[in-house]
Amino acid sequence: MAKTVAIVNQKGGVGKTTSCVNLCSAMKDAGQRVLLCDFDPQANATSGMGVDKTLSKGVYEVVIGEVAAKDAVVSTKYGDVLPSNKALAGAGIELISMDRREYLLKDALSQLAEDYDFIFIDCPPSLELLTLNALCAADSILVPVQGEYFALEGLSDLLNTVRIVRRSLNPRLELEGVLLTMFDGRTNLAIQVADEVKHYFPGKVYTTVIPRNVRLSEAPSHGKPIFAYDRTSRGAEAYGALAAEFLHKNL
Repeated sequence: MAKTVAIVNQKGGVGKTTSCVNLCSAMKDAGQRVLLCDFDPQANATSGMGVDKTLSKGVYEVVIGEVAAKDAVVSTKYGDVLPSNKALAGAGIELISMDRREYLLKDALSQLAEDYDFIFIDCPPSLELLTLNALCAADSILVPVQGEYFALEGLSDLLNTVRIVRRSLNPRLELEGVLLTMFDGRTNLAIQVADEVKHYFPGKVYTTVIPRNVRLSEAPSHGKPIFAYDRTSRGAEAYGALAAEFLHKNL
């Protein structure tokens, strides 16, 4: 059965989608059976994996019961994708009236769990019903944290939400790890933020840090993970190292 990992931080622009796409791709390179579930209405992870985000069948149609999960999965060279589309944008309101509204994504992914080793969920930058669904579907969360001044702001809200979810909806939910992203080790501020994060999350911060890298930001516009766009870049090396570290902790 697949281990399901939600990549989550309600703060936008911290590298959630970049990390989801490139970790998924790196795990596929390492021989793992992986699925990327794009649960963000912006559908950037979908296009980042080279999948057309105007497809009529996606995760929204799966969670409302219109389409079987296996019929919505798109296979790519970089890993399988359960794509998002613009229909997901209104789902936060539509799902409120549905039975088991917090577990709709869990029920959808349970149809696929036997086919994969790992399922990665790209979450929207919020703590609303879509993210709550991801937290209820996940075994663990991976939290990207930007190496900048406001990095820790909002993390307490996220962890408080995780505690509530663990207490009342998903007791198995764990913190997989904290990933430092957009990191510039030449600045005192980035080093100070890294030290603070390690202080708050002892033993849970990945040794691998993701650097600021132009090639990483260019790759999505070409519909490719960094390994397909520029395998020799610093960004590719970092996500390769992250995948190795992730696998070491999970195998």
